[in-house]
Amino acid sequence: MGQSKPFPATALIVEDDVMQREMLCLLLEESGYQVIQCESAEAAERVLDKNGGALCLMLTDVQLAGRMSGVELAHVAKDRHPKLDVVVTSGRPLMQPLPDGAKFWAKPWAPLDVLREAEIALS
Repeated sequence: MGQSKPFPATALIVEDDVMQREMLCLLLEESGYQVIQCESAEAAERVLDKNGGALCLMLTDVQLAGRMSGVELAHVAKDRHPKLDVVVTSGRPLMQPLPDGAKFWAKPWAPLDVLREAEIALS
């Protein structure tokens, strides 16, 4: 019988800036991740409901298309999937508290930060 192939790690990228979203996706895909991308927290919430157990990393901007912010999405994600590695990023100071275990990255962040976080999420 053939060897079973492990499922690739899956990351959820939530960013309404197309260029930043594409860059994040490319970095993670080159690191072996399968990537799901959304431009709004509402779309990401549907992904969390449907595929949340398969995710190991979620990166979200604070300012998103739609009514919900990335901080609110981080709370939803951690409530539903406490072991999910969640990173919230913004070019402005963070004004709302993050859920326990979530991380904040001020923009601009380095691509190496994303790769390091991807490795942490797999461990």
